[in-house]
Amino acid sequence: MRPTAAFTPLLALALAATTLTACGGGSGSDPDTVKVSFKQSTDNSIKVMDTYLADIKKQFEKAHPGKKVELVPIKAPDSEYYTKLQQMLRSPKTAPDLVYEDTFLINSDITSGYLKPLDPYLAKWPDWNRFIDTAKAAAKGEDGKTYGVPDGTDTRGLWFDKGVFAKAGLPADWQPKTWKDVLTAARTIKQKVPGVIPLNVYTGKPVGEAATMQTFEMLLYGTNDGRTDPLYDKNAKKWIAGGQGFKDALAFVETVYKEKLGPDVSDALDPNVMTRVRGEWLPKGRLGIALDGSWLPQDWLPGSGHAWPEWSKKLGLAAMPTQHGQAPGKVSMSGGWTWSIPAKAGNPDLAFAFIKTMQTKANAQKWYVANSGIAVREDVAKDPGYATAQPGIRFFTDLVASTHYRPAYPAYPKVSTAIQEAMESVTTGDASVEEATSAYTSALKDATDDEVIER
Repeated sequence: MRPTAAFTPLLALALAATTLTACGGGSGSDPDTVKVSFKQSTDNSIKVMDTYLADIKKQFEKAHPGKKVELVPIKAPDSEYYTKLQQMLRSPKTAPDLVYEDTFLINSDITSGYLKPLDPYLAKWPDWNRFIDTAKAAAKGEDGKTYGVPDGTDTRGLWFDKGVFAKAGLPADWQPKTWKDVLTAARTIKQKVPGVIPLNVYTGKPVGEAATMQTFEMLLYGTNDGRTDPLYDKNAKKWIAGGQGFKDALAFVETVYKEKLGPDVSDALDPNVMTRVRGEWLPKGRLGIALDGSWLPQDWLPGSGHAWPEWSKKLGLAAMPTQHGQAPGKVSMSGGWTWSIPAKAGNPDLAFAFIKTMQTKANAQKWYVANSGIAVREDVAKDPGYATAQPGIRFFTDLVASTHYRPAYPAYPKVSTAIQEAMESVTTGDASVEEATSAYTSALKDATDDEVIER
């Protein structure tokens, strides 16, 4: 089983056991019951969230006599979850009191008026000062108000197979300094270890945001000085047209597939390729390098259906370098999820009390470990029990200092789709880098009502 840290008793719950009154009151809402909606895994063997919330429910009901928690799971793939959640948020009759929001789309729900600003609650909650600023920013709307409490984040890097590297004559402590180093290693694997996929980078529309965030933005955000956003100008409040950095990122993707350093194009454009990477290619030694996320070990736990207890001995970890090794030297992208209160929630006070129970130091730490998540509370990040709870946690947590968050404004989903289309066209060879960049800029202007800066 996964090693877990020792947790201190939840003394704070005793202090929090005060009488709560519900505000609002949607049609038919019970003032003594908080309805909590969350994304349930489509894999029946993965019960991480269900188990965690069942424990929090038990704690909450014990600390608040007379109050009840109703868990409302939504079992669906990501895209369907977003759709079903938004349908629920439109009416007081169907809106839960608490919802699980992906930072990818939270601003769309904010703009639609579906979520309640939490600032009045946060101002009275001392633990909010424990959350790192970048995580807080991920749940902030363009109006400057905060609409969610993050329950962790994620980072991304390079996973590599030490056995494959040994056969290729590559070092077991590999730490590439530039994009060229990454491609050189992939070319060496192709030459010396036939039958192995040298490098996987997600691409194209079938894998959606994984292509945008786990590949393209990991490249794009490594093309500049690390201080300015290459995708969105916050001062001008405009999106940035495809420039040289955009072209260079596309060229990297083109090189991987043109030189056959990646999987077959048909496999790369299979919507299930992420499952194959985690459940087949990496565990079976069929992939040399994977540009992927911090959460992979969750799939390798006993009972997951893909148990692989030896992964930490078989795989190495390296930071994704910047293009030419320029400062800060490495790149990561971060996303994550937040707990938000719908604007039409019947019991918002009770909902925030539930958030506070979830987000005690002990409960937050328990969740980060169970979910292979990265701490967004600085007190947890510094806790030795967290850092040693699972192989790789310290590595991926340290990447938070070098990470970037997507400019997840309302137009972002359309921008992301345009990026995926550009990636797919160079992956298949249907367009050159120049043509794909031009097509992206045109699509960007359409998606953002021409709010674009040419650079």
